[in-house]
Amino acid sequence: MNNTRIVIALLLLLSGNHVKAQFNTVSCPGNRYKVTVENPTRTTNKAEATPESITSENEKSVPDKVSLSSADTKKKEQVARYLSVCYPLSHIKINSPYGYRKDPFTGKRKFHNGIDLHARSAKVFAMMQGRVIAVGQDKVSGKYVTLRHGGFTVSYCHLSQISVSQGQDVLSGDVVGITGNTGRSTGEHLHITCKYNGNSIDPFILISYVKRVRE
Repeated sequence: MNNTRIVIALLLLLSGNHVKAQFNTVSCPGNRYKVTVENPTRTTNKAEATPESITSENEKSVPDKVSLSSADTKKKEQVARYLSVCYPLSHIKINSPYGYRKDPFTGKRKFHNGIDLHARSAKVFAMMQGRVIAVGQDKVSGKYVTLRHGGFTVSYCHLSQISVSQGQDVLSGDVVGITGNTGRSTGEHLHITCKYNGNSIDPFILISYVKRVRE
């Protein structure tokens, strides 16, 4: 899968929606992923305004005409871009990456189709604006939520609670569920899978994308 094409597709999904959570760090085992994020204090989407003209004492008082300077406009665009994406958890620590690994149940080498994030009864956030295309529960994924973001679909699995319903539109930062230990799981965590145009991809691509945008 061409990562450049995936990133381009992600850029097309950017919107000016507000995030409803604040985030801390991203860390992973080993050297496979090198991400450390310390986000600044949350920025509001309120642009500064400056009077276009000032009336003198001898002139009649009229409402001020307000316009945004080019710097204000740029700042507003940057804030909107920052708020258009969101980490799936307030703290990101990858316990098990995407790819082949030793299956925790059988001990045999098996392909892991997602990433496992450390979590304890944590809120799960939509990473981008999208729509809930599936909610449910099965023996493998446990309680799960699947979101569609353009050509991307993201599933959050092993949840203890589901906070959205099928067909619902969500914004980045909206809570879609609470982490848990349902389904085929050895302990509480958040399992995330991602597909791009129907093909499985490493969900860490999305997390890296969120990091780049928010920086």
